[in-house]
Amino acid sequence: MLAWAWPPDYFSPLVAIHPARPSAPSFHMVGRAVAGARQGLVDQWHEWITGREAAGRALEPGDLRRMLCATVGLLGHMIGPMRREAGESWLAATELFGRLAEARGLSAGEVVDEFQHLRELLIVEMGDLFVAMPARQQMPAVLRVNRVCDLGVANAVVGYTDALVASMFSRDGVPVPTADSVQELLAELGRVEGEVRQLDERSPR
Repeated sequence: MLAWAWPPDYFSPLVAIHPARPSAPSFHMVGRAVAGARQGLVDQWHEWITGREAAGRALEPGDLRRMLCATVGLLGHMIGPMRREAGESWLAATELFGRLAEARGLSAGEVVDEFQHLRELLIVEMGDLFVAMPARQQMPAVLRVNRVCDLGVANAVVGYTDALVASMFSRDGVPVPTADSVQELLAELGRVEGEVRQLDERSPR
């Protein structure tokens, strides 16, 4: 009786059906630029938010800054070559952004305003880089940045709405955050920060 064996190269074509698609150099460049400007972007964003925010809201300025830093860090990865690895973390972070905004007592419109201001800061920060790119690379890079920001805005509003409805149901229609609910959100923020650190360590230089 003859023994049957698969030819050595029988399965080899399967490996190449969906090859990894490297990020375009322009996306890599913009992602690295956002990473390099992370501290400045966070400083400006934090200053703008705290300058318009009413006193007595539930989140400490230091905790707010942590949220902003995690968001900007993930934004850089979502633009650059780690976008697939960062996708789930981006959704979790932007949803958390909205939930924390509800705890801070913001309206849905204010959530959108805060995220849109990050887009404005990016336009100013990245403007010279976009102009210096070849014309065929400029539009894809700008579209990538806007697409990531649009996803962030939409998901933050979803998180805000979910948190608002949940808080109203749990407190007889009065959406007032409790210390326990804020601590739960900060614990989630800690997990997001851990994911950002892992992505930073794995990101190509």
